[in-house]
Amino acid sequence: MQYCPLVPARSQSADATSSTGGAPGPSYRGNGALVAGVDVGTTAVKAVVADEDGRVVGRARVASRLAIGAGGNLEHDAQASWWEAPRSVLRQAIGAARPRAVAVSAMMPSVTAVGPEGRPLGPGLLYGDGRLAPSSAGVTGDPTANDEMARLCGWVAAHHPGASGYWPAQAVANASLGGEGVTDLASAFAAGPLFGGSGWDEATCQASGFPAARLPRVAVFGEAIGRVAPGVLGAEDAGGGDVLLGAGSVDGMCEQLVSGTVQAGDVLIALGSALVVWLTVPGWPDEVPGLWRAPHLAPGMAMLGGASNAGGMWADWVDRVVRPCPEGTCPEGPGDVPIWWPWARGERVPWHDRALRVGLAGADISHGPQALRRGAYEATGFVARYIVERAASCGTSPGRFVASGGGTLNRPWLQAVADVLGQPVLPMAVPEGAALGAAWLARMAAGLETSISDGQRWARWSAPVEPRREWSEAAAERYQQWREGLPGQA
Repeated sequence: MQYCPLVPARSQSADATSSTGGAPGPSYRGNGALVAGVDVGTTAVKAVVADEDGRVVGRARVASRLAIGAGGNLEHDAQASWWEAPRSVLRQAIGAARPRAVAVSAMMPSVTAVGPEGRPLGPGLLYGDGRLAPSSAGVTGDPTANDEMARLCGWVAAHHPGASGYWPAQAVANASLGGEGVTDLASAFAAGPLFGGSGWDEATCQASGFPAARLPRVAVFGEAIGRVAPGVLGAEDAGGGDVLLGAGSVDGMCEQLVSGTVQAGDVLIALGSALVVWLTVPGWPDEVPGLWRAPHLAPGMAMLGGASNAGGMWADWVDRVVRPCPEGTCPEGPGDVPIWWPWARGERVPWHDRALRVGLAGADISHGPQALRRGAYEATGFVARYIVERAASCGTSPGRFVASGGGTLNRPWLQAVADVLGQPVLPMAVPEGAALGAAWLARMAAGLETSISDGQRWARWSAPVEPRREWSEAAAERYQQWREGLPGQA
């Protein structure tokens, strides 16, 4: 497989937009101690530096070295994207400033074989990798029961039996920055049956082909786990040792931490490489077939929804296969848009079926790239709407819609989602939401904060994207046609 940075020609969709630098110089006199967050994402590794009020004073982005095989294999060059890139973006983001602490968020599941220092020995396998046998776990509303991480680890262990460990991206990045491979409690729970609540489950690990000791140490998110090693922040940083390293968390949790979606009915739509949709509900809802349930950071709340493949990787694929057109252009009218079923890599929630493939209806020779691209963006909205409607069957109606991730920088995509939902969509002011949430956990590691739920005070939004009546009416008709073409099992 050939690795390449996923950088589309047009900066439209999630993780396709380059973040400019902006690290504070020596004269910076912002509010309180600075902290940094690093997010190891599917298509990019990002870092932000934030002050006490959550104001981003420095940011950087490096495209991930990602390979997508013909059989659906999905992997990173783990040495480049999990070991080297976290150091690189952190150096770029902090500039002349010096943060008090750093924490790392990362996508899950992911795994690579590592040597004694935690350096990767092979590729980093990612969620949905096509070389795995079909899961025996079936469709479940409990993401912690999914055995995908166990199967990923088993594949890596079979191909690297002499490795020192089998670690997710977060643990590799922590080893690169501070010397010890550590993952956090939420990421461990996301590893499914590999984690037994109080530690790695030896029986499950052995059944997967490796001892539990090959997995990384688990820390509580926001816990101090060490210090950034000398020289990591630059050649001139020979002394080092004064920048704390804190345990971050899984990217979705970090993003939710600073999203402000804490009231019943709030919906968080993460427009990253994957689409992730969560409805905030009170208590612990009954299971909805195919959807995930997860604890909320707000007391007494839970989240219902899950991850879909109709996110940035889908939008980027459509962008690559249709010819470029001027930014902001639209089809001739709201009724002149074809319908896509956005399954370029199968689908996760609620079908959990890797065999699903892209479908297109209503297209004809008169349609140009504008109509095809608008249809692709609407498909993201269709999936989000479908997940929300299924989640709302628990008895909580959706109210406010908040969008996060790199897709918030893509106005046509946001507009299409708002038109499909028929509701205003509030974009988060900081597109690097997972990195910002990790920065909050760095504050906790430094003793500057004591409550994870207080991270909501960093929630900021841009002006809402309002739906347009004529476009919403036409999109509503297409949504019903789209639903008629769905697989029947969900």
